Amino acid sequence: MEDNVFEQMARRYDTEERIKLAKVIVKVVRPELRNSKSKSLIDYGSGTGLIGLDLSDLVDSVLLVDSSKEMLEVAKAKISHKGITNSRVLSSDFTQETPELKADMIVMSLVLLHIPDTKKILQELFNILNNGGKLLVIDFDKNDKINHPKVHNGFSHEELKTKLSEVGFKSTEIKTFYHGNRIFMNQDASMFISSSIK
Repeated sequence: MEDNVFEQMARRYDTEERIKLAKVIVKVVRPELRNSKSKSLIDYGSGTGLIGLDLSDLVDSVLLVDSSKEMLEVAKAKISHKGITNSRVLSSDFTQETPELKADMIVMSLVLLHIPDTKKILQELFNILNNGGKLLVIDFDKNDKINHPKVHNGFSHEELKTKLSEVGFKSTEIKTFYHGNRIFMNQDASMFISSSIK
């Protein structure tokens, strides 16, 4: 019985499109985590763990952080389902409160566009990272076709680089790695990965 409930919940969030996009993102993130066997990773805004859990074999520990308890329930079920021993979940919204946490690496995938105060969240994540730590942001390139009161219409690389250096990151590399059809509010869009070192 439990399995069905889990699968229904998972299906509600893990649509085919999301799974497909997550695979594309995981593929570009994995090389960024080379030689990280001893490192801790936070997947901020992890949702059901589509990305964080797929990286758990590369790191020492994964913490999935999300403000949606229901999505974290799905993530928890996946963890036990797949027998993943180094991953756990935390229900939190760092824009409201930052728990006492430290990590070597943070991944934030398609989350920044939902956060009104971009600089504040980048600052919080900077503070959580250990020195020499790495922040990976995956998001949409700026897209003028999109206009939504609650969502940024993507980010220009220069604008983001400036914000990251303002909060204290030493270096940032950004590259566009994927173009997809109707992947951003039903519009064709491209995604970038940004890698910053504290």
